[in-house]
Amino acid sequence: MAAVISVCRPFFVGREAEYAKTAVESGWISSAGKFLTEFENKFSAYVGCSDGVACSNGTAAVHLALLSAGVKAGDRVVVPSFTMMASVFPISLQGAEPVFVDCDPETWTLDPAALDAISGPIKAIMPVHIYGHPCDMAPIVAWAKQRGAIVIEDAAEAHGALYHGRPAGSLGDLAAFSFYANKIITCGEGGMVTTNRAELAERARYYRNLCFDRDPSKRFIHEDIGYNFRLTNVQAAIGLAQTEAAVELVAMRRAMARKYLDRLRPLENFIQLPVERPWAKNSYWMFGVVLRPGVKVNAAIAQKQLLELGIDTRRFFFPGHMQPVYRHLPKVSAPVSEMLWERGIYLPSSSDLGDEEADQVVDALKQVASQ
Repeated sequence: MAAVISVCRPFFVGREAEYAKTAVESGWISSAGKFLTEFENKFSAYVGCSDGVACSNGTAAVHLALLSAGVKAGDRVVVPSFTMMASVFPISLQGAEPVFVDCDPETWTLDPAALDAISGPIKAIMPVHIYGHPCDMAPIVAWAKQRGAIVIEDAAEAHGALYHGRPAGSLGDLAAFSFYANKIITCGEGGMVTTNRAELAERARYYRNLCFDRDPSKRFIHEDIGYNFRLTNVQAAIGLAQTEAAVELVAMRRAMARKYLDRLRPLENFIQLPVERPWAKNSYWMFGVVLRPGVKVNAAIAQKQLLELGIDTRRFFFPGHMQPVYRHLPKVSAPVSEMLWERGIYLPSSSDLGDEEADQVVDALKQVASQ
């Protein structure tokens, strides 16, 4: 078999190696150093927030956001069923209960209309900006205000996405970002909590660093249980260089998407393409397609056949309400989430995807979807 086109490879555009080398040579390689401060400041400014709290990964960022919001055992947190479990597991780790809702069939993000059916007390709601398209936040924020719930954006997949011109990550009370290797902005592993509420940022910093007291005389006396969710200065150096190139990196991802959109329009009888609502800027973290009902193969078969043709893909997320680990929760109706699992895959989505690669992917997808 010929070389496989990977589903996503990291792309470095500037000073990543230089900054990482500087961090190593300085001796500041752990959880303090100038690159951490600069990374937090520049990334939070990029997403329109006054504060950023860097941490070890995106899951940790979600966990820190929940901690900062005061989510505790017995609370209930609304979350879309169609999301990666990194959005959901921290809710359970807090002893809280995820309340799953279905998603919009075109944007694949949390469906605001699904919120009307939720009864009982709600501590927080976590809209997830799926694959780079922002949620329709206005009705979500209005619902949360009516219910007295805090809004935590999971923006792990939405670097550079906009909602009515405002950056994802600045639309709720807090947001959680990921800088995993396949993210538009990466430092290998890493995360960040962003907020415009100083008191929430301070709580995130507190929990991130084992709940050490600011008073040196009380440093090893703990009032709360904390976590070691710290990011290293070396990782932050890479993240800073990536953030300095954020505009270029997002533009490259959108250019990747245009290559697919131009080539895949003739296949719309076979596949549903991602959308970009008039109020949104989709940063296209991943370019997903959904096989239409008339297509004979499902996502699992399509993924296998595409790999045989040299195309690495991923299936869409398995719905949260169907996860075996959550079988004890009340039954949920989320047919869109279930359909996306059965019919959805995302294509190779590297920022530097070439024209020849795009042609190869589209030719393979046409062969699989039109059989």
